[in-house]
Amino acid sequence: MNIYIQKRRWKILLLVSAAIIFSLSLWYINRIAKQIETDQRNKIKLWVDAITKKASLVNATDTFYTLLQDEERKKVKLWANAYLYALNAPPTENLTFYLEIIADNNTIPVILTDENNNIVSTKNIDFGKDSVKKLKGKLLKEFTSYPPIEVRYFGKKKNLLYFKDSKVFTGLKEVLDKQVKAFLSEIVTDAPSVPVIVTDSSRKHLIAFGNIDSVKIKDPNYVQSAIQSMEADNNTIKVNLPGEEDCMVFYYDSPLLVQLKYFPYVQFLIIGVFLFIAYLLFSTSRRSEQNQVWVGMARETAHQLGTPLSSLIAWVELLRLKGIDEENLVEVTKDIKRLETITERFSKIGSEPKLELQNVVDLVNNSIEYLKKRTSKKINYNITSTSQDIIVPLNRYLFEWVIENVCKNAIDAMGGNGSIDIAIYDDEQHVHIEISDTGKGIQKSKFRTIFSPGYTSKKTGWGLGLSLSERIIHNYHAGKIFVKSSTINKGTTFGISLKKEIQK
Repeated sequence: MNIYIQKRRWKILLLVSAAIIFSLSLWYINRIAKQIETDQRNKIKLWVDAITKKASLVNATDTFYTLLQDEERKKVKLWANAYLYALNAPPTENLTFYLEIIADNNTIPVILTDENNNIVSTKNIDFGKDSVKKLKGKLLKEFTSYPPIEVRYFGKKKNLLYFKDSKVFTGLKEVLDKQVKAFLSEIVTDAPSVPVIVTDSSRKHLIAFGNIDSVKIKDPNYVQSAIQSMEADNNTIKVNLPGEEDCMVFYYDSPLLVQLKYFPYVQFLIIGVFLFIAYLLFSTSRRSEQNQVWVGMARETAHQLGTPLSSLIAWVELLRLKGIDEENLVEVTKDIKRLETITERFSKIGSEPKLELQNVVDLVNNSIEYLKKRTSKKINYNITSTSQDIIVPLNRYLFEWVIENVCKNAIDAMGGNGSIDIAIYDDEQHVHIEISDTGKGIQKSKFRTIFSPGYTSKKTGWGLGLSLSERIIHNYHAGKIFVKSSTINKGTTFGISLKKEIQK
């Protein structure tokens, strides 16, 4: 009992130590994960702030560009009015001022055509290598933002003067458009490894995306589902850009941040699996070592019993030849037979026993008959069975040993005074044996513990009987032995279940 208690205390101590180490490790790694998570969230926050501030900067730039564009448009209108006035002014009017305005035009693109839109001359336009002779198509559309000025000569003949916004105005507009596009692109490229989707205010037209599978993003259903998930995780960023509708920026947490959320749980699972496997390997190794010890001890015991047993058999024969009364030798002969049985049992421990079809009722009766003559007369034995012929594949020597071990434990629990009831019954596949006593009972928490090697409730016991019994039933007969029920100070019932078919 002391050995078992010490072993149990060591197990508890090791378990508590492992739990403390594991908890400290988990706490420290979780703390690091939290720090990394905070760092990631700060990066995302800086990114969100940068988007908002840069959008404000773009809008401020747009306001400045608008002022410049207004000034350029005023110049265009001034030039057009000067040109129109010069054409329609009276002959006596001094046109020097107006002609200077017209001559100083270095930025306003101008095309002069005849009444059939054939190009007569151009100013501030570079067609490059192309030879353009007629104002039409896309070029005509560009030059109709303002109505053309009619220039009449020779009566009904007329020319048309087409013009558009100045090059400065057009350049400013292009710069602003590029800045808006660059801003939308930077939202994606500057994102700190987070999946991003940018849409218009309707949330249906995709403007830009980043860190998302390019194949999945083509599916509208996936986009809408992703937007809903992103809105649930983070606040949507609304950006008002010049010349554009309100843009909606949706984003997930970064993949690293998501992984960090589940990292402690994954770590807990991995360490748990590792500890479980380590425990299984340790238990298997320990059990294998115990088996080798039991096998070695049993075989050595069988070997040691062999020599004196042979001598006892020779002495009985010698006494019989000397005429000693046969009745006096009968009991001695029975005890020698008993020693032979015990030697046979020990010799079979560790080797594969041969199972043969046996009548389990007869084997139980034989074991009880042997015990009756060697136990207190105050013990009552009662055996009941549903049939007198219940055949099971057994090794008779080992099975009888199990019955004797269980009954001896029952006798010790009753203090040599009480009843042992054995019930034998079967079904289609199994045979069941129930052994009940009227002893002091077993605590429910000890139902499995009593089968552990070294456990005993007696001061002088070794705690091997029930452990060997479990090994015989479970390992050699593929059956079960267990405590079916027990009540303190009223008694205990052990159950044994055996299969009817021989395992091949």
